[in-house]
Order: sequence, then structure tokens, then C-alpha cells
Amino acid sequence: MTDSFLYHQIAEDIRQKILNQTLQPGDRLPSVRELAEAWHCTIGTARRAYQELARQGLVTSRPGRGTHVAHEPPVAQAAPLRRAALVHRAEAFLLEALASGHTLPEIEQAVRLAMDRWRVPPHRDTPRPEKTLAFAGSHDPLLAHIAARFHAIAPGWSLSLAFCGSRGGLIALAEGKADFAGAHLWDRETGQYNISFVRRFLPGRRTALVALAHRRLGLAVAPGNPHRLTGLADLPRAGLRFVNRAPGTGTRVWLDAQLAELGLSPAQIPGYETIAGSHSDVAQTIAEGRADAGLTVEYAAHAYSLTFIPLTTEQYDLVIPAENWSRPGLLALVQWLASSAARQELAALPGYDLSAAGQVRWVEG
Repeated sequence: MTDSFLYHQIAEDIRQKILNQTLQPGDRLPSVRELAEAWHCTIGTARRAYQELARQGLVTSRPGRGTHVAHEPPVAQAAPLRRAALVHRAEAFLLEALASGHTLPEIEQAVRLAMDRWRVPPHRDTPRPEKTLAFAGSHDPLLAHIAARFHAIAPGWSLSLAFCGSRGGLIALAEGKADFAGAHLWDRETGQYNISFVRRFLPGRRTALVALAHRRLGLAVAPGNPHRLTGLADLPRAGLRFVNRAPGTGTRVWLDAQLAELGLSPAQIPGYETIAGSHSDVAQTIAEGRADAGLTVEYAAHAYSLTFIPLTTEQYDLVIPAENWSRPGLLALVQWLASSAARQELAALPGYDLSAAGQVRWVEG
């Protein structure tokens, strides 16, 4: 190995240790002589490696004080340093989880569920990166999966998610805060999903409803169903603790309609006013013993190893105003949803029927 190549290798080895925070700002590095001995090279080669790192702004050297990791990386290095530090922390968590006996799919699922809790409603004044699509609407784990690999679905584009309920998503569209929304709002009078609500919230605007999936909605309960629940009629039972979704969510709209059909009032259900922010939150609340039952999608119940009592199959649509339809990122998403590759990939997620995914219906405002 030539000295010319070796000094690059030495410099890159130290650089990577700085980027992944194995070496911290201010840490003292080996002397030139010690470095040469460790790498079995000449002092000149070791010195040249430090000179290269100093040129990059990663180390500082002072006569009589040795060489240290720089306290403030140059601006060009700041982003790689932050990214590398994040990856290093993620790898540390990954190794700890694997050592505890969890599998990679379990870890990936847990991270996605945790990320869902941090999706916040959009704001009009929030700057949006170029080629980023903004989604607002009902929580669905499929969307988190799609967002994680959106770079492959629509190369050059990214997807920002904000879970704020079905009605919240339509309001975000009406206010220009989102490019498309997600909804599963059931109309008790027509028995249809989403159409009447789109006309109400987006009057005069031609809008596409793109089928994402039909998904199973039901009661999640502790493993084994210790309270022997069979349906919504059991919710008023004494001692039972229910956890609900927020007003404006499609789940809450469906629940309230079903309770009215059963002749039940919200006041009869202990915990009706206890709100969970997402389907994942409902399942987590039950898994932690803070509630006995809640309406959620089968995927969330499965993720938390809960017993699931199916009650209905609901239709989840992506809502895309006509003026946004031609955006390349959205077109790529719609085309991907209609592909066999999408169905095969998403089929592994429990509780979904993807046979109609990608089908388009137009609603005239």
C-alpha cells in the first residue's frame, strides 16, 4: 500500500469516528508518532493524515498541545455530523432491541407507531421543502409505510404526514394547508363513504377520491377478551373503561351513528370522553391497562398483540382536488397504488383489503 493511499485511509478512519461521535469534540488524538506506530506507517504519512483532517476543519493542532477534535465543525460538515450522529444513536437502539430478543420487523413496526404520535396538523405559514407533498387527514398505518419509502414510489419527492382526523384533513384542503387528504367518513343517510363530506367541505371544487384500502374496524381488547365483549352494545357495562377517538375523526363519526342505531347515548359509556390521538394510541392505551376497549383498525390491535373483535369494513380514500391532480408526486403515488407491486408489498399488513387500491372516482363539487 502506497503512502499516498494510506494517509487517505487513516484520515477517513478518524473522520468516520468523528462523524459517528466515537470521538467527541475536544478529544485528544494520538500523537503523530503514536499514530504512525498504530498504522505501521511513516511519521510523514501520519502527519499528512492530520493535515488533511485539519484542512476539512475536523481537527486542530497546536505545537506542544497535540491534535484535538475540533469543537465547532465547519458549516459544510455540520449536516453530515448531525446525520451521522442520528444514525449512530439509531444503531445503538437497534442493537439494544435486538439483544432483547425483538426481531427487525417488530422494531421497524414499533418505530413507525412511535413516529405516528409526532405527526402534527399542518400550518399555512410553515415552509415546505421543494418537491414535498403535504398530507393531512385520518390516521392510517399504511400511510406511514408509504411515507417511509416514498422516495422509491416517486423518485425525488418526499411525503409529509399530519394526522388530524378525516374532517381535519378536508378542512386543511379547504384552507390550502395540504396537497391531499385521507378520509373514511361514513354518511348514515346514504350509506356511502366520503362523497357527501367532500361536497360539504370543498364546495364547487372537482375532487378525486382514490381508494387506498378497505380496512377492518373493530374493538380492541386485552388478550383473550377477559370481559367477553361481542360488540358496541356491551360498552355500557359497569366497570368497563372505553377509550375513544376525537370528534371529527371517521371512527368517531361511525361510532356515534352506530350508538344512535342501538339507542345508546354517550353518557352511558364509561370513558366515552377519554380521547386517543390515533389508532395506535387506542391500542397502546389498552395494552398498558389504562382502558379495557376501544375502536381501532385491526393492524393497530395486531401490533400491540391485542384481541380484535371485527365490527365493520370501512373505505379509506385519498382526497385529491383537481388542481393538484397533475402534480408528478401525486400521479406517481396513484399509479403505484394501482400496481400489483403495491398490493403485494402492502398485503403483509393485517386487516386490509387492497383489491380496489388505486381506483379513482371523481366528485363534482
